[in-house]
Amino acid sequence: MLTQHKVSAPWWRNAVVYEIYIRSFADSDGDGLGDLEGIRSRLPYLASLGVDALWLTPFYPSPDADHGYDVADYTDVDRRFGSLAGFDALVTDAHDQGLRIVIDLVPNHTSIEHPWFREHPEYYVWTDEPNNWLSVFGGPAWTHDEEHGRFYLHLFAREQPDLDWHNPDVRREFESIYRFWLDRGVDGIRVDVAHGLFKDPELADEAEPVPGAELHSFGRRRAIDRPELHPYYRDLRRLVDSYPGDRFLVGEVYFREAARVADYVRPDELHLVFNFTLLHEEWSSGSMRAAIERTLASMAGVGATPSWVLETHDVARLPTRYGGGADGLRRARAAALLLLALPGTAFLYQGQELGLEEVELADELRQDPIFFRTGGTRLGRDGCRVPLPWTADEPGFGFTTGTPWLPQPDGFGARSVTAQDGREYSTLELFRAALAQRPGGPFAWVESPPGTLVFMRDELTCAVNVDGEPLPVPAGELVLASEPLEGLLPAGAGAWISTH
Repeated sequence: MLTQHKVSAPWWRNAVVYEIYIRSFADSDGDGLGDLEGIRSRLPYLASLGVDALWLTPFYPSPDADHGYDVADYTDVDRRFGSLAGFDALVTDAHDQGLRIVIDLVPNHTSIEHPWFREHPEYYVWTDEPNNWLSVFGGPAWTHDEEHGRFYLHLFAREQPDLDWHNPDVRREFESIYRFWLDRGVDGIRVDVAHGLFKDPELADEAEPVPGAELHSFGRRRAIDRPELHPYYRDLRRLVDSYPGDRFLVGEVYFREAARVADYVRPDELHLVFNFTLLHEEWSSGSMRAAIERTLASMAGVGATPSWVLETHDVARLPTRYGGGADGLRRARAAALLLLALPGTAFLYQGQELGLEEVELADELRQDPIFFRTGGTRLGRDGCRVPLPWTADEPGFGFTTGTPWLPQPDGFGARSVTAQDGREYSTLELFRAALAQRPGGPFAWVESPPGTLVFMRDELTCAVNVDGEPLPVPAGELVLASEPLEGLLPAGAGAWISTH
């Protein structure tokens, strides 16, 4: 069982949290969709990897207009993924193996098929005269409902009506929902679209309406980032802190500006926020260093813990973003050592430890119902959501005995868990070693040549040659390297060195 020890800081301040996109992780019943029992069967793998907690994407009943982020019932499990009893068993088994469970709640909007939409229309945002707000998914953020004869707000898909958080009944409903899952033993809760929720009560036009994809820009001040959020999160923080075991809230506060994100993690609000600054940077030493410095400065300014993210279920795989092929994988491996040496909380995405690349899918095979390129060409997020390869065995590569909900590419087995398990210099073993030896202590930059990033954490030096000339490996004992080294650290490589 998880045991509680007296420590100087809550466990989550230095944790590594592993995101599980449930439908693509492991399928236990052969229907081609991952499920809770599949996760439960892979707990030994996750424990051996060395992560501290598992973040489960939404598993609630949903008609899947946005792959589970359109919730039809917040206090149940979609039968495709299991049952409440199965969820309880997963929590128990995870705790037995020293793993904590983080769930994903979606409070900004529901599914249009949630009973509230018909039974409690007052829970939602309505108007007779739509303003100029735009949807993230394109077009106006308002749709006319024939039954009510009015327009309802949806900052995302039209099947995802926004809740009216000025209504105290909505807040009471969600207090019960939070308690429901905390009472079942979850250790953390991710708050989806945490910078949304409250909208301008006057529904005034935005001064500078921007394209839907720019929901998170400074152009939006009426529809998001409202001052009402902060007293609400203080109330929610008190609720979560009333439970034992250092439970925590992590907000999806999707701004590029680090200082703006920091407003949500003052000492009495959210415990953590996702920090997407590195995720949006190219493989460039200058921009990466600047992103790290902005993050550390903004979090220190409010006494908060920084977090770091390089992959999620919403963006292309890191090796592909870093150039693809062998070069992209080399850089992603070096970036892993950078990520896991930085102070604070790190978030990994399933398959990141295998070095998976983005999968190219024909348009007719895609399942993502939302995103399109300018001009109507589908963009989608399917390429990073292809089911994991556990073995080299086709079809299914150990993910399922049936047909995977998204097709896996030929040769996928070469990147599988079994293909990399125990193999020297495999990406999987690199992650295992880094997670086992992750440093602590204060952060300090070390002077280094242009194109390189070098810093210390206590007696460990992290050196990453991003785009510089070959760098002599700093003096000390080589603890870990992203590739075999012969005295020099070439561009695209990283290393940890002990100065003990």
